[in-house]
Amino acid sequence: MAIRDNFSYNDMDEWLNGKRVTEIECLVPDLTGVARGKILPRVKFTEDRGMRLPEIVLGMTVTGNSPSDDDAFDRAISTTDRDMILKADPGTITMVPWAVDPTAQVIHDCYFSDGKLVDFAPRSVLRRVLKLYEKKGWKPLVAPELEFYLTAKNIDPDLPLAAPIGRSGRSETSRQVYSIDAVNEFDPLFEDIYDYCDMMGLDVDTLIHEIGAGQMEINFQHGEPLGLADKVFYFKRTLREAALKHDMYATFMAKPMAGEPGSAMHVHQSVVDEESGRNIFSNPDGSPSDLFRHYIGGLQKYMPSAMAIVAPYVNSYRRIVRHTAAPINLQWGVDNRTVGFRVPVSGSQDRRVENRVIGADANPYLALAVTLACGYLGIQEQLEPTPMVEGSAYKMKVELPQGLSEALTSLRGDDRLRDILGERFIDVYSAVKELEHQEFMTVISPWEREHLLLHV
Repeated sequence: MAIRDNFSYNDMDEWLNGKRVTEIECLVPDLTGVARGKILPRVKFTEDRGMRLPEIVLGMTVTGNSPSDDDAFDRAISTTDRDMILKADPGTITMVPWAVDPTAQVIHDCYFSDGKLVDFAPRSVLRRVLKLYEKKGWKPLVAPELEFYLTAKNIDPDLPLAAPIGRSGRSETSRQVYSIDAVNEFDPLFEDIYDYCDMMGLDVDTLIHEIGAGQMEINFQHGEPLGLADKVFYFKRTLREAALKHDMYATFMAKPMAGEPGSAMHVHQSVVDEESGRNIFSNPDGSPSDLFRHYIGGLQKYMPSAMAIVAPYVNSYRRIVRHTAAPINLQWGVDNRTVGFRVPVSGSQDRRVENRVIGADANPYLALAVTLACGYLGIQEQLEPTPMVEGSAYKMKVELPQGLSEALTSLRGDDRLRDILGERFIDVYSAVKELEHQEFMTVISPWEREHLLLHV
């Protein structure tokens, strides 16, 4: 389920020649999901050339800084600022639809000089988890649903965001959930998005208007996790570019606007036995299997420790509040959108669980890796889930971490996730996120100036 299946370097060369490509954007997803890399002339792009980037590219905060005086970080990433070797994944080659000249983009994997994958690179972490399933003869399938906001341009970060103005000349002021007309307000933008996605082979499915003002959701066809992570990575970049073309912003912040719901990346997940093609979450008679229960049990046990990965920023935790279409705990239920883990009504072959905890701001590679890791651990440990919730889980207690600092402490202390995701990844990721938290704590918010300046 790559963008182009079974593509070799020779296939990629022929494809590039057929498209008369003159430039190639060589991309590496960093810890935040930002595209790093280099732009090369077509004639310089060859398999044996190999690009290089310093390791520190995978150890930077969202502001571009790197941890110092962190022993675990320094053991993981060379203090000599050595290079990684980048190798293109031919199956990810696609055009850059918004470029003026014929330009292609391709995602690269990162390698050490000894030929081994850089283990703290996001794509490598996901590959590591997928190998565990492969050893069992299983194939995970996922289907992300990605929420985002369209906003008016905002060049002053001290000012709140506002909903964009559509074709009617007005911005949204009321709830327009599932409104077709509200989506049609931005028809020119979405026509470009669908055209871009079609050119890139991203297999996007349905588009809906969500609860918030200017909040939308795009659904992807289900498929293999690495290919879907690539598509989400590309889609985020594509949407931002399309929005700028139409004089607005698109944001995947978890909570971009006060008084509006946050944005999630809901991930439907199931597991298929590769030999038989049978969904292992169902028994032959169609009933839920023991493995299905254990998978949910693993999500319940390990997702609190994984929160720093699926809710990676200080802003992420503003989304996790009651009655805002986001879960506050680890409960599960059938066709229940108030729980953390929802089981949609489906046939036995389509039985799946939807992780509703993940934020839209999460790195797609890491989010898919860690949710699949949690479920895998549940199966390995034969964990039993709690009783299914019949009513609203919002009436129950909060079970998820309430801030990034708390979540990082849980992540660092979980030996099972450290083992399954990789020790060096956990050390690098935690150090980077702790530095981001420190950077945030140096900023004084408008709330503090408004309520504390003259009253305390």
